[in-house]
Amino acid sequence: MSGNGSVPDDRRQRGLARMGEVYGMEFTDGPGDHFAVTADHLFADIWSRPGLSLRDRRLLLLGALSAQGLFDVAEIQIGAALHNEELTAEQLHEIALFLSHYVGWPAGTKLDHIAGKVAAQRKKRESARESK
Repeated sequence: MSGNGSVPDDRRQRGLARMGEVYGMEFTDGPGDHFAVTADHLFADIWSRPGLSLRDRRLLLLGALSAQGLFDVAEIQIGAALHNEELTAEQLHEIALFLSHYVGWPAGTKLDHIAGKVAAQRKKRESARESK
């Protein structure tokens, strides 16, 4: 059993593995019920269902986050999409332009700005690594 005593370890491990795949980093078990539901249900069950790719799910999530004005979370998703090579900077700008017509121009503009900022930060980090 996992740390919360009610979920089999294999489900928790599947959830942690999917979290790592989605965000491009390694996750270890965390404390509390909120983390347990996130790992065991959201990632082991929902993000792992057949029928949609991780990229498909990411696109849907970016639209939902933009519609709700949750740009801090969208920034995390944009970084992960770039890291995992699911989306390019150009595609992210196109997504922002498209969404502007459905979530409002200010929200789409904010998403476009975040996409540009995250892509530039990533490019700067990659250039710094290459110059070493």
